[in-house]
Amino acid sequence: MSTKGKLGLGVLTSLVVGNMVGSGIFMLPRSLSEVASPGGTILAWCLTGFGVLVTALVFGNLAIRKPNLIGGPQIYAKELFKPGSKKSTLAGFMSTWGYWIGNLAGNIAIITTFAGYLSTFFPILTSEAILMNIGSFTLYVGKALTFLICTILLWGTHFIILNGLEHAGKLNLMATIAKVIGFMLFIVIALFAFDASKIVPFVEPKMDASGNSVGLFGQVNSAAITTLWAFIGVESAVVFARRAKRQTDVSKATILGLVIALTIYIGISTLVMGLLTQDELINSQKPLIDAIETVLGPIGGKVLAAIGLISLLGSTIGWIMLSSEVPYAAAKQGIFLPAFLKENKKGIPTFSLLITNIFGQLFIFSTISNSISQAFDFVVYIATLSYLVPYLISSIFQLKLVITGETYKTMKERGKDFIIGLIATIYSMWVVIAGTADIKTFCFGVLLLLSGIIFYNQLNKSTQSSTFQK
Repeated sequence: MSTKGKLGLGVLTSLVVGNMVGSGIFMLPRSLSEVASPGGTILAWCLTGFGVLVTALVFGNLAIRKPNLIGGPQIYAKELFKPGSKKSTLAGFMSTWGYWIGNLAGNIAIITTFAGYLSTFFPILTSEAILMNIGSFTLYVGKALTFLICTILLWGTHFIILNGLEHAGKLNLMATIAKVIGFMLFIVIALFAFDASKIVPFVEPKMDASGNSVGLFGQVNSAAITTLWAFIGVESAVVFARRAKRQTDVSKATILGLVIALTIYIGISTLVMGLLTQDELINSQKPLIDAIETVLGPIGGKVLAAIGLISLLGSTIGWIMLSSEVPYAAAKQGIFLPAFLKENKKGIPTFSLLITNIFGQLFIFSTISNSISQAFDFVVYIATLSYLVPYLISSIFQLKLVITGETYKTMKERGKDFIIGLIATIYSMWVVIAGTADIKTFCFGVLLLLSGIIFYNQLNKSTQSSTFQK
């Protein structure tokens, strides 16, 4: 079989690292400082890192045991029910819909962060000068320009991907190499400048929106969704499994990418707390730049901002590639609208890419009325909760395979995978419960998921029409 146009281990790993180490590394230190003390933040990172590790092991295992089920973790939903049944199709569709919505929101978190870091070089992007008034709505110059930058980045990436996934993948690889080198340098510099007095008190109560005191365990609970956002994308190699040169590279890229990302996240998120006080972190729109400027001054901030822009550009390419691949792969499995099967001569799912970016453009409108940090916090919650359902389904599917013995030859293999699947299931359920504790977030997430019913009816009509023609 020809490997031309296929993705090798290096590119697959860069997609995993690039998609994980995206907007989160730049904005999460601020988001976490709002809900957790330094001790709570570090504990949340450790628990999330472990939970994502076992989830990554599930992805890697399923990619090897079920190589025909390609396109992402949401695909496994249909396998929980009788093949070809309405329950199987509905489960597969709704899981894909939720996962896709998460991708759309995640794309905008990255793109808006890009605009935020670009303001280091162009301060006018934060200008509060009034551009126009429409009734009670006021449009500021900075927000209008931010909207324009985000739009250009979205559609510029669209045309890069249309030229071929292999080309786009190589751009993502170069951006990932640049970001890893840059972040490792940040870690080295921060180690020498770390001020332990800034993380004292290490553990202290936090106040929630209602004014109630939140202890250490409550802080970890609140930080669970936020820290998980950092690892969203660990399944990237699984999504592109059908485009891999070797199926064994999918599992290798998933674990290798996770280890690299975990090292960067824990290193930077811990060290940045020794460069800025908790109050400074909470009020920062660009926490990493503010942190490095305390050591190297404005020049250091600009260098890091440049690395950040390269990183975010690579992440934008990677995430939009992944987002358009998800409904396309689901359509090939018969659980999404057939229109998403359209592709060009280079194998790019053109219709899926177009619809993905049109919906993405709608999310970008949030930058007009919110600050970068507010927009980021909003989409992080919505996107992360959307991803949790496919993650949970993947873990349950592994347990199903273990219990039935399908694809297994020895009890030893089944025992090991049962433990991994059980831990991954418990972890996913814990984060779902923690993330939906707020009734407003829960209701909004459910509404987004239920909105897919409209399109599911179209899938039903297409399926019935196809059956009738046959």
